Amino acid sequence: QVQLVESGGGLVQAGGSLRLSCAASGRIYAMGWFRQAPGKEREFVAAISWSAGRTNYADAVKGRFPISKDNAKNTVYVQMNSLNPEDTAVYYCAGAPFAGSWWFEGRPNAYNYWGQGTQVTVSS
Repeated sequence: QVQLVESGGGLVQAGGSLRLSCAASGRIYAMGWFRQAPGKEREFVAAISWSAGRTNYADAVKGRFPISKDNAKNTVYVQMNSLNPEDTAVYYCAGAPFAGSWWFEGRPNAYNYWGQGTQVTVSS
């Protein structure tokens, strides 16, 4: 069982930046970030594979939210830049244990492990 612990959420003004971190207790195939805004379904944000560093992004964050990893620390980051109020949500990191296309496509079913979530609020 892999445990994931997120940190780095908070309140920021529009146009600002935040960096979220996700520390994993073990190594798995890939890590992803998802978010859920009030009244909306959970949606994919970004993903990265541990070994190759292959990445994928949702269109809504492409170019603004680079995802990265620190293998030595077993930690994945998402640097959130140019934030706007539509980015307000609870952000979850998730771990995908298996290779294949689903983790890359951001399908939640590919991710067996989930963090507790961290709130990001962007004020206008």
